[in-house]
Amino acid sequence: MTIKVSAQSLSQYLISAGIAIATLFLGGQQPGTAQTAPATETLSAASSTPMPIIPSQSLNPMVPPLDNPGLFLPSLEQPKRVILRLGQRRVYLYQGEQVIASYPVAVGKEGWETPTGNFKVMQKIENPVWQDPWTGEVRSPGPNTALGLRWIGFWTDGKDSIGFHGTPTVNSIGQAASHGCVRMRNEDVVALFEQVDVGTPVIVEP
Repeated sequence: MTIKVSAQSLSQYLISAGIAIATLFLGGQQPGTAQTAPATETLSAASSTPMPIIPSQSLNPMVPPLDNPGLFLPSLEQPKRVILRLGQRRVYLYQGEQVIASYPVAVGKEGWETPTGNFKVMQKIENPVWQDPWTGEVRSPGPNTALGLRWIGFWTDGKDSIGFHGTPTVNSIGQAASHGCVRMRNEDVVALFEQVDVGTPVIVEP
């Protein structure tokens, strides 16, 4: 069955539906109920609602305390690097372009030369345990073992490792006497250990 609706009836229906929806959103009541306030009054009341107050401190950036501005300022500290000069038998600790420490060392002897090139500190060990590579005997850590009080490794082939370490054989300092490692006095390697981190560049020059 087909129902015919005149254009005028459809228009009146749409107008009535639009008014009902508008009054609903504007807080009014449905047509046919209690008398509603004009839409302009409803909008006026809504617009008169006070805006939320934002605390003033949220609009201002945090100001660092006068006694500790470093909390908000970038660090001006220059990066450190270690330069080992084999010919001089000496290691230098640089910060930026300034030498901040220097220590005498023993380096690899002929046939066991300390490798040259650019490396990084890859391992730091306090009181390292040393195993005799020929007998397999493990020695207790201490100042009189072959590795002394500290180990700072910077090279490995997956089997053998080379690094800075302490030594009781202080008379070898200043010579090419090791099996590739860099021997230092115990007090010197302890001082160097405290000033470098894993990742600190190590440059070994001839």
